[in-house]
Parts: sequence; C-alpha cells; structure tokens
Amino acid sequence: MAGSAGRTTAKAAGKGAASTKAAADQAPLASLVVKEGEEAWTSAELAEVIDELHQQREHSATIIEGLDDELTGLMRDSGDGAGQDQADIGSTSFERDHELTVLNNEREKVAQIDRALGRIDDGTYGVCESCGEPIGKMRLMAFPRATLCMPCKQREERR
Repeated sequence: MAGSAGRTTAKAAGKGAASTKAAADQAPLASLVVKEGEEAWTSAELAEVIDELHQQREHSATIIEGLDDELTGLMRDSGDGAGQDQADIGSTSFERDHELTVLNNEREKVAQIDRALGRIDDGTYGVCESCGEPIGKMRLMAFPRATLCMPCKQREERR
C-alpha cells in the first residue's frame, strides 16, 4: 500500500511538471523580481531553473517510492522481536529510523520544489518570504528552492 503512494507521487510529478512548465512559459518574466544591479530573468534562465526543479522532483519521487517499499518490508519483518537478539532488534530499529528520516527529508524537498514551482507560476518567485526583498538570481540559480535571501537565511541559521 505504501509503495503505491510513491508511485502516485511519481505520476503526479510528471503531470505537475507538464502543467507547470506550460504555465511558466506563459508567466511574464518581467514580474519576477531581481536584486538591484541584476538583469531581468531571461526565458532561458527560467527554463534552466524549472528543468532543475523538475529533475530534483523526479529524483526525490524515485527515492520516496524506493523508501516506501523498504519501510513496508522493515515494518512487516519487525514482528515482536521473538527469536532475535538485542543487537538485531537494535540494528533493525536504527535502520527503520534512518529510512524514516531520509523519507521525511525527501518529502520536505518535494514540498519545497512544489512551492517554488507555484511561486514561478504566480510571479512571486525570487521574493524573500521573510523580508519581502529580492533573493537574487545567482542564489536561485544555485539553489532553486530558496525562499529566503542570504541575510534572512543567515539570521535563521543563527537561531
């Protein structure tokens, strides 16, 4: 059952990719904010960012599907621990916890990608969610999921 959720995510990624790409082609580039001194987004730059986001989403969807299948197996085989020594039980528990952490991280990454694609569609891509200032093209091209400008990100990391 959990494996089918991963496949659904992968299918949704493909459908979302086509509709977002078409919408981004129609999104007015002039509405995307840039820092002072930066040139406006070109359609080629935006297409590069969108392609990167779609590749990351597809990669994460593949990881999620595989981890869903692995976790299903770990949960099914965990049993009550009868007949296993404490080291085996501890190892299985550690592996399960690690897989859950990776799975949650990948799901969060997919949510960030979807949010970035949505912001491209609605013309708010590149605006810091904290202060409202431009994030900067170079930062977004290096890390397309960014939602904070560098000063806000640094302030967040100090907390």
